[in-house]
Amino acid sequence: MMTDTAPAQNMAQQDSAIALEDAWETAAHLMAPGPAAPLLSLVAPVVQDSGLELLRIRITGQDGEQVLQIMADRDEGMITVEDCERISRAISAVLDVEDPLKGQYILEVSSPGMARPLCRPKDFIRWAGFEAKLELSCAFDGRKRFRGVLSGYEDGEVLMDVQLDGHEETPTLGFKFKDISEARLVANDEMIADALKRQKGKNGD
Repeated sequence: MMTDTAPAQNMAQQDSAIALEDAWETAAHLMAPGPAAPLLSLVAPVVQDSGLELLRIRITGQDGEQVLQIMADRDEGMITVEDCERISRAISAVLDVEDPLKGQYILEVSSPGMARPLCRPKDFIRWAGFEAKLELSCAFDGRKRFRGVLSGYEDGEVLMDVQLDGHEETPTLGFKFKDISEARLVANDEMIADALKRQKGKNGD
């Protein structure tokens, strides 16, 4: 007896697309801050269709002298120059049709460096165990800036082990994801070793 698996596959694809849209909406304040917000729904699917993931969009400059910065990522391995060129062509084609920006602009596509921004809930899970800096939109215990070791993401909160005065042990603090205005890893020897390991794995050595 033959069965048609197409409907089930289509439903799975639709569910996956909805899940991605929900993830983008949740992280929009970090993935596409300020004037870049309207571009998130245009750019993110293009990067996804290229086999990569959108990490962040930023717009700098003023009308007529704008720079559109796209940062792409992948779960395994590192982004290559060819990846950036492929994404740049695909995004340019979409923007030429949709024309969401006023005046001329320069498109820059790059990969995250060592002090990479953390913009999505999955980033805080992926980089658990690494040192990071957070900046909050509203004060937490009288402070807006924190530095510590990431320990994950749970129930809408970023978990971080932070050394505090008056504490013998390092407590784990929970910061509401929606209150984070900027987050990035701290570049150190551990980060360099991890980057070399990822590059070695990609080269198959």
